[in-house]
Amino acid sequence: MNTNTVNPEAPTTEPSGPRPELPFGRGPDHPALRRPFQGRMLAGVAEGVGRYFGVDTTIVRIAFVVLTIVGGAGIPLYLAGLLLIPDEGSDQSIAGSIIESLQSRHGNHI
Repeated sequence: MNTNTVNPEAPTTEPSGPRPELPFGRGPDHPALRRPFQGRMLAGVAEGVGRYFGVDTTIVRIAFVVLTIVGGAGIPLYLAGLLLIPDEGSDQSIAGSIIESLQSRHGNHI
């Protein structure tokens, strides 16, 4: 006969104190991925990615250059970041605003 019972009034064993860090600093206090106005060289993609992942921006810029030279992927990735990462202070990316304007135009003609 099993005599184990669950006591609903028993205290939980949640750890007290600071929470452990998540990979790349992502957590409840982590800022959203944005293209900041300060620190930009071109469009702010490298600066935003660097801040988001907690990496020096120079390393991100070098990674884009290396990816461009080695396989040509740096430019498309940078352009994708430009289109998909919103500006600082905005909730919508360039691609999102283009899609929204196309949908509103399409919706007006139906």
